[in-house]
Amino acid sequence: MLLYILGVLIILIGVAVSIGLHEIGHLIPAKLFGVKVTQYMIGFGKTLWSTRKGDTEYGIKAIPLGGYISMIGMYPPGKDGATRSSSTGFFQTLVQDARSASAETVGDGDEHRTFSGLPVWKRVIIMLGGPAMNLLLAIVLVAIVLMGFGIPQSTPTLASVSQCVLPATSEKTACEAGDPLAPGAAAGLKPGDTILSIDGTNIDSWADATEIIRTSPGTELDVAVSRDGAELAVTLTPLLTERYAIDADGEQVTDASGEPVTEEVGFVGIASQTELVPEPPTAVLPAVGDNIGHVANMIVNLPDRLVDVANAAFGPGERDPNGPISVVGVGRIAGEVASLEEVPLASKVQTMVGIVGSLNVALFVFNLIPLLPLDGGHVAAALWESIRRGFAKLFHRRDPGPVDAAKLMPVTFLVVILLGGMSVLLIFADIVKPVNLFG
Repeated sequence: MLLYILGVLIILIGVAVSIGLHEIGHLIPAKLFGVKVTQYMIGFGKTLWSTRKGDTEYGIKAIPLGGYISMIGMYPPGKDGATRSSSTGFFQTLVQDARSASAETVGDGDEHRTFSGLPVWKRVIIMLGGPAMNLLLAIVLVAIVLMGFGIPQSTPTLASVSQCVLPATSEKTACEAGDPLAPGAAAGLKPGDTILSIDGTNIDSWADATEIIRTSPGTELDVAVSRDGAELAVTLTPLLTERYAIDADGEQVTDASGEPVTEEVGFVGIASQTELVPEPPTAVLPAVGDNIGHVANMIVNLPDRLVDVANAAFGPGERDPNGPISVVGVGRIAGEVASLEEVPLASKVQTMVGIVGSLNVALFVFNLIPLLPLDGGHVAAALWESIRRGFAKLFHRRDPGPVDAAKLMPVTFLVVILLGGMSVLLIFADIVKPVNLFG
């Protein structure tokens, strides 16, 4: 239980640090460009601790699931400087309140230090600073995982030797009297043996061994193995048996209905040990790119994914292990990994670092969605302003002025409602029907 709690705490700290660095990514360029930043906060809710340095209050709040910086003058004043009208419509009131709240943050003499008063390129840099920080952190963490720890790879060293032959579709989980002896056991292979060669072909990887074995049913094979520092020669004949089909990436092949495909191949009843093999620096950016693509694809298909989550949470179905999960689900997985006794410490640390790296990729991609209140929404508003002013200048028209992002408050309100609903659904699903990665 202590290891489980430790795993959860590691992820919570990783999330808090990631959020804190995200906000620093906004804070540093904002201060460099002269914007007055009144608050830098990690978390939401009640303030647990804070201190003031210069214009900025730095603090930690009770709910460590987010963060923010407060910049004065986020929205430009309305036409003729108006911040409030007599309209009482709900959405119009949202617009007016946002504009009024923004204006109230601007004190006498601070008019030149507002966010909305900056040139477009400076506003874009400030808003992209947060996601950029998450991307940089993700690259560093993935580099640590791939180059420092490595990724699990099967080796020619045997982890186990089966005593009998059971077809892949068999419901039995243990050998019984009368079951045929597995060729590996019959040949005298033992866990810990390292395959050196098969029929004169040097074996450098587990894939080399399995390729020969799977394509040689009924063929007698001369195998050289290393055991306790000594080289031994054994002879084995793979049996023709039914196994699940595996593609070139090592993934199980399924048919159109999602059922696993089986094939008849050579089988000797041995399984390999895995070890962490460090990757070269050139593997880091492609790995981050693949992760970004996975997250982007999930976001594009988010409505369907959330329907699947709801069906699993309120029905008999199982959660998709590749589907969206909340911080609660991530913490649960981390706790399970930390408490697995059979997993080496290095693999546990590698997994934890990898999880935090993946979370930073998710923060990077998610915050680029061009909808307020996300960073991408502010970037989109600034770019639209640049486009409008560019066309006005090109066609010698009157400058249309800054984009009044306050008018997008109704959209912001709806996005916040949707994000809140999504969070509640995912947290509920992660409690009542969590993703099962360990059986």
